[in-house]
Amino acid sequence: MSAVDVTAAAEVLGSRLGFSPDVLLVLGSGLSHLMDAVEDPTVIPFEDVPGFPSAGVVGHAGKYVGGTMGGRRVLLQAGRFHLYEGYSGDTIVAPVRIAHALGVHTVILTNAAGGANPAYEPGDLVLLDDHINLMAFNPLTGPVRPGETRFPDMSRPYDPALQEMTVGLASSLGTPLHRGVYAAVSGPSFETRAEVRMLRQMGADVIGMSTVPEAIVCSALGLRCLAFSLVTNKATGLSDTPLDHEEVLETGARAGRHLGALLKALLAGMPAAQSTGAK
Repeated sequence: MSAVDVTAAAEVLGSRLGFSPDVLLVLGSGLSHLMDAVEDPTVIPFEDVPGFPSAGVVGHAGKYVGGTMGGRRVLLQAGRFHLYEGYSGDTIVAPVRIAHALGVHTVILTNAAGGANPAYEPGDLVLLDDHINLMAFNPLTGPVRPGETRFPDMSRPYDPALQEMTVGLASSLGTPLHRGVYAAVSGPSFETRAEVRMLRQMGADVIGMSTVPEAIVCSALGLRCLAFSLVTNKATGLSDTPLDHEEVLETGARAGRHLGALLKALLAGMPAAQSTGAK
């Protein structure tokens, strides 16, 4: 597969959308039904974007949907690319760079994750406070991309003001919301019992195979970033139920309604702040 041409991809998306989105919302496994919440949608399959492959994971629709949600101009990315599929780091994070080129100032990442924290149950929603990168790669490796900083500050990868707003909205909606740390692993196999014990001792509350590369590039570009994990299963060793991807999709579909309502409220109340820009 050829490398993704960020400029060309942004031109194609921009011409098809006919507007400049404020927010990129990335949908994880089992959350593609949130596309139905977009008003006046414009659908753009990944295949129409220069250099993009099709989404190869069941539960990822493999399309962009642009329109309005919560009164905000949004671009939904239904599906993402993963390290375990054999894609390069540049391909995995290309959607964030494309969104920046389109004028997006805020990126909201969602994912399906295993609950390493024993207190978490399938269907629980977790607002990410921090992460641990155990994927053995960093998407900023190589020449510095235009507009990106070489050594971004990762002390607060997820925007504190947006987090505070989210917590308040969840409370007003009566939506239970945990706050926790996400451990990113390469996959595609689920973790062993020993690995889960290790990750828990390192401080991980949820475990997944995405999100962190995108958050790193957001920091490098000066984009505001917020991230949610939907707990779709208890991590290995915390339940006697065998793990499988179908469980991830089913739980995501059931519990995603709560996340959808929270996201709509968040978009409606989000200030129209612009990107701070890389420094």
